[in-house]
Amino acid sequence: MKLLAWLGRKVGGALVVLWLVATAIFIGVRLIPGDPAEAIMGGPGSQASAEALANARSEYGLDLPIISQYFLFLAKLIRLDFGTSYSFKDPVLQIMGEVLPPTINLALLALVVAWLLALLFALLAMRANKFGRLLGNAVEIVAAAVPHFWLGAVLIMLFSSMLGWLPAVANGTPAGLVLPVLTLALPLAGFLTQLMRDSLNTAMGSQFALAARARGESRLTVFRRHGLRHAALPALGLTGWAFSSLLSGAVVVEAIFARPGLGRSLLSAVLARDIPMVTGIALFSALVYIVVMALTEAIERLIDPAGAES
Repeated sequence: MKLLAWLGRKVGGALVVLWLVATAIFIGVRLIPGDPAEAIMGGPGSQASAEALANARSEYGLDLPIISQYFLFLAKLIRLDFGTSYSFKDPVLQIMGEVLPPTINLALLALVVAWLLALLFALLAMRANKFGRLLGNAVEIVAAAVPHFWLGAVLIMLFSSMLGWLPAVANGTPAGLVLPVLTLALPLAGFLTQLMRDSLNTAMGSQFALAARARGESRLTVFRRHGLRHAALPALGLTGWAFSSLLSGAVVVEAIFARPGLGRSLLSAVLARDIPMVTGIALFSALVYIVVMALTEAIERLIDPAGAES
């Protein structure tokens, strides 16, 4: 019964969030200057006639009162009818099915690399002296604060232009993934390391850790058996947010490295005022955030049932 109640709350919350996101999109795209009918016809440069613009407004319901447009918009979303992209002239779901896998692969790889780097940095911080901890703390802060576009440019200049080790743009090979993954992963790794390091220091100085050391366990064993779990929990709770931030960062990274994916499609859709495409991508991003947050909460319950219940 507890599991069913938890699932019911999650599903209900997800529906409310998706409705709010859809409403925000509906309002936001209508605040953008310009005529949506012109975007449908190919933009202001298409020089569409007044008759063609009127036909486009009638076909897409843009000549209806705003409240009627809103309910028509919601009715289509309930039927999973996202319409046809204005700029690509294909169904939105079809386009998303083509551009989604590269972005998901990029975000998942970046998330795994960020977690591995955070665990490594947390372990090094535990074994470092005072100067090493101060240096590590400075590196973490810089890594967490650096913007993706600047980091991507620096990595391209260093590893592509100067050293020639890696390609500067995506070329469909594993080597072409290295720089985009690092560009996304390094800022997140710095942020996760800060969370884990503080929790690790607290855990390693707690009574259970001191008792384990008194029983003869090494510091590394105490870290692996006790400290790691307590250090990972705060960072794990932010994994849903982290994955969503990686999807957002993919907009910049895919543009920098000329990599096809959801991010570049979203950028093109916004510039072209492609309302159906923007709606589909935004709702999908919100759904991914909800699903990942639910999964991380379930994992937290498995790792620390008592803490999750409280």
